[in-house]
Amino acid sequence: MILTVDNIHLSYGRLSVVRGLSFSLARGEIGCLLGASGCGKTTALRAIAGFERLLSGEIRINDQVVSSADDMVAPEKRSVGMVFQDQALFPHLRVIDNVSFGLRSLSRDERFSRVEGLLELTGLTGLGQRYPHELSGGQQQRVALARALAPEPAVLLLDEPFSNLDTGLRRGLGEEVRAILKERGTATLLVTHDQEEAFALADRIGLMQDGRMLQWDSPYELYHQPATPYVAAFTGRGSYLNARVEGNQLIHALGRSSLPADCPSDDELLLLVRPDDLRLDDQGLPLKVVARQFQGADILYRLALSDGTQVAALFPSHTNYVVNEEIRVSLVPKHLVVFPKDQPAALIKPVNP
Repeated sequence: MILTVDNIHLSYGRLSVVRGLSFSLARGEIGCLLGASGCGKTTALRAIAGFERLLSGEIRINDQVVSSADDMVAPEKRSVGMVFQDQALFPHLRVIDNVSFGLRSLSRDERFSRVEGLLELTGLTGLGQRYPHELSGGQQQRVALARALAPEPAVLLLDEPFSNLDTGLRRGLGEEVRAILKERGTATLLVTHDQEEAFALADRIGLMQDGRMLQWDSPYELYHQPATPYVAAFTGRGSYLNARVEGNQLIHALGRSSLPADCPSDDELLLLVRPDDLRLDDQGLPLKVVARQFQGADILYRLALSDGTQVAALFPSHTNYVVNEEIRVSLVPKHLVVFPKDQPAALIKPVNP
């Protein structure tokens, strides 16, 4: 593994900020620490960079311990590159000088060759003589990325790198950055509070809450097999229905379903219903449209059952049902997720339809 974070603990005075965090990244793998503000993700990133001291645990880069309770390798000696939220470019330096800033140990020809290669890789060819204020926000972010990659670090750290960009630019640049990092083969760790950004960029995502890692998994598994109701809520819309086990079936307000894998043994359960878990079905249960949200290719509907329970459903926009119209739907049996009904309230963040 290129990066290994092994059971690390950090605190600010008496306040415990990171508690027992563990994960690892292989070469070319993009990981993400995802969570709400104050969950400890940025503190963990700073610890990997060498800016925060550990109470316990270890951080290893290329199998070498760079942080422990007893020792701490200086940031500049860790083979770590970092892209900050505000880019932190030198305004008085041209693009080529910003990118080559950390390459003073190389000869002039070696610096020129590496910078030219990075400008081409990041789509900045022909912009080397410009100053940061002459570039767009997306171009500035690519300069910051090129500068961080220039010393060929073992690990690249991205601290909320797109938060200052508008939504459209953020989405497009995220795709570009992922392609660049995959081509480069650099182990990368991203910190963000935006689950869409995490899903678009990362191979593995760790959702954090109160300094702990709730689940470290692929985006697909995090969405379809969340470990807790909080994970389910943070990674997508949905609704909870009361459910119970009867024989080898799950009984709920939408009918009967086969028991999902690893179904809890509790008598009373909560069934998570995602908008994409429902499909139009002429033989299905009749539900009334109580609200709708047009989203271009899709429409997000809020549907009411006869007992007043509401669920969300996502259908192609050519369906175009109106409020108070009755439609028939059924539950898609794949990826059903259930939780014990007596989950501690602190773990159940509301999942809004």
